[in-house]
Amino acid sequence: MAKRKPDKKKAKAKESWLKPVIKWALVLMALLLVYLDIQVISQFEGRKWALPAHVYARSLEIYQGMKLSADELQWELRALGYQPVQAATVPGYFSRNRNRIHIYTREFSFWDGVEPAQAVSLTFSGGSVTNMRSLEDNRELSLVRLEPLRVGGIYPSHWEDREVVRLGEIPHYLADALVAVEDRDFYQHWGISPRGIARAIKHNIQNKRLVEGGSTITQQLVKNFYLDSERTLRRKLTEAVMSLLLDLHYSKREILETYINEVYLGQAGKRGIHGYGLASRHYFRKPLAELELHQVALLVAVGKGASYYNPWKHPVRTKQRRDVVLDVLAREGVVTRAQAHAAKEKSLDVIAQPSFSYNDYPAYLDLVKRQLKEDYDEEDLNSEGLRVFTNLDPQVQRKLEQSIESQLSRIEKGYQLERNSLQSAAVVVRVGAAEVIAVAGDRQPRFAGFNRALDARRQIGSTIKPAVYLTALEQPSHYTLATLISDEALSVPTDEGEFWSPRNFAEKSHGEVPLYQALGHSYNQATARLGMELGLDNVTRTIKRLGHEGDIPRVPSMLLGSMAMSPFAVANLYHTIAAEGFYTPLRTIREVYDADNQPLKRYLYKVEQRFSQEAIHLTQYALQVVLREGTGKSAYNYLPKELSLAGKTGTTNDQRDSWFSGFSGNTLAVTWVGRDDNGRMPITGATGALQLWAQMMSKIDNQPLVFAKPERVVYKWVEPQNQVLSSKNCVGARYLPFVEGSEPRHKGTCVRRARRSISDWLRDTIEWISR
Repeated sequence: MAKRKPDKKKAKAKESWLKPVIKWALVLMALLLVYLDIQVISQFEGRKWALPAHVYARSLEIYQGMKLSADELQWELRALGYQPVQAATVPGYFSRNRNRIHIYTREFSFWDGVEPAQAVSLTFSGGSVTNMRSLEDNRELSLVRLEPLRVGGIYPSHWEDREVVRLGEIPHYLADALVAVEDRDFYQHWGISPRGIARAIKHNIQNKRLVEGGSTITQQLVKNFYLDSERTLRRKLTEAVMSLLLDLHYSKREILETYINEVYLGQAGKRGIHGYGLASRHYFRKPLAELELHQVALLVAVGKGASYYNPWKHPVRTKQRRDVVLDVLAREGVVTRAQAHAAKEKSLDVIAQPSFSYNDYPAYLDLVKRQLKEDYDEEDLNSEGLRVFTNLDPQVQRKLEQSIESQLSRIEKGYQLERNSLQSAAVVVRVGAAEVIAVAGDRQPRFAGFNRALDARRQIGSTIKPAVYLTALEQPSHYTLATLISDEALSVPTDEGEFWSPRNFAEKSHGEVPLYQALGHSYNQATARLGMELGLDNVTRTIKRLGHEGDIPRVPSMLLGSMAMSPFAVANLYHTIAAEGFYTPLRTIREVYDADNQPLKRYLYKVEQRFSQEAIHLTQYALQVVLREGTGKSAYNYLPKELSLAGKTGTTNDQRDSWFSGFSGNTLAVTWVGRDDNGRMPITGATGALQLWAQMMSKIDNQPLVFAKPERVVYKWVEPQNQVLSSKNCVGARYLPFVEGSEPRHKGTCVRRARRSISDWLRDTIEWISR
């Protein structure tokens, strides 16, 4: 049979159809390749991650003579992740022998330069640092500065957290371990490795379980960095192409460093732990550079599957995987057999309890965020990797939290109240500097819910009274601390046509009393009468000048604290009094740095004198009376008698709120105790908030109140009830400060009688001699 000739017309038709298809397919492939290339380059060279802002406490600066015990320093070292050993020979370790602590400090970049790592010895006695020396050359040291404690962060919406590290900052065998375990041909292939896939299949068959994967480090990075988690052929092909492109454009060092910072390594609550830098702190509470071989091997093992190889939930399985990693390291020559064997003998060595809190001090961090938002956008805060250094003092914060829990439990037990029925909030401030050093927004310090320190606006009661007396004492021609005012019952008509009739807490009147006594004993009737004499507008202006920015109702009851404020707002008022009449906005932040450690902003000290030193001096005197003789005298059950302190109790109607606001020479604290349902309590400011305040203040370093006499203030012995000058030994005499010229003019009979008797004695003596 004759062969059929090919149909040339059909062939040409097919060819004419196929060529454009191939052509357009090639064009589309080229466009896709260009698109993928742009994606690879733009993301890899741009900002790789949305980095959270990390927030740090103050750094502990230790000097000779500082009030700091060996136990307190050891607590802070543990919080910083320093490990106790017999002899500290490398950074991140310390040893203790009774009252002597040796520390090998870590290097840290502060705002004023890099603090190098150094080995130091500190000696303690009587709760103070008595000697500091370098262990390298035995020279005496004037200052030892530890790195600040990282206390929290401000996270992006997807809650990824990481601590970016450079290859030069990691243990020398981490990179080798990753290559040996994850991608033996990493330095030879072009992003994908057929040999690696074949070898993985072989080893998995030999071990009868999954011990190696076929993906290269580059592919794993592409999968995590650029692509979603779907498992399709299209995605796998895209991964391969992007891996080739990534390997084409960037060095192996750049790819490995990015992988080290990208890989997912665990979960802490909502927060995802990414990268080996943060994983080191999550599992071991110390920097990556300080990890030992067995710890590095554990992190590499966890990288295979953070949930499956969770060392807290699955310790046996995780240790087996870690030991496989160590065997691979020995087989590939990264470590010796002996080193691998010694590492396998060690435990997992992770911290006892994983921290699922993404902020260890949520109430304080809440305040930091609010102050940061005055200068930064939300996007900058949760994505630019800012480093925020604050005034938080972890030692004071810890003692505040302990005092809140112990005192609330004691009160509930003593008054037979339901357990956990009381709540509390507090703010602690460094006097003069206006630095907020501790905040509590809940009796459970790690609870990141309603922040009562900032947002609980409760009636402040007698806490407001110093503003009334300060208003009076600014008028020395009309009012002094010795001025008498009636503490008899009164009724004041209101705009609503009713009468406001305040009464003293004990339902008892005291007649004519001097101003210092009326404030010291918190007499409501005397205070209300004084406030009405002064005028509501004048008292309101004083409260505003003290630092209150909210509305104040112009009603008589505001004189006794009917307005509502938060503990933070009250701290603003009292800090102006404690700081000699100088107003300074309370601040949490010291400096802010960007991700490259370049300074962005320093929060400078701003101050404005709003009251005369004379009026403040007299007000502080009256507030010392509160603690020495008045409603706050039980504070000295906790504190030494020789320590001069000032403050004021506050109790609201029906005892729904218990307040105390007080200060030493260097520390101001405002404490509040109450019920969230605004229910009645059997406690007052003195039996509730004051007890919490006093216990906390007794645990920290307090300096006596600086009570330097202003130039225009004179001290005189007076008899307030008689409004006359007196002397020390006269009945009813009191040594009081006065603005010069406002003291009584006339001498009392006790003084005249004393002078007369002296003159009579002199006359008789002269007559006797003349005889």
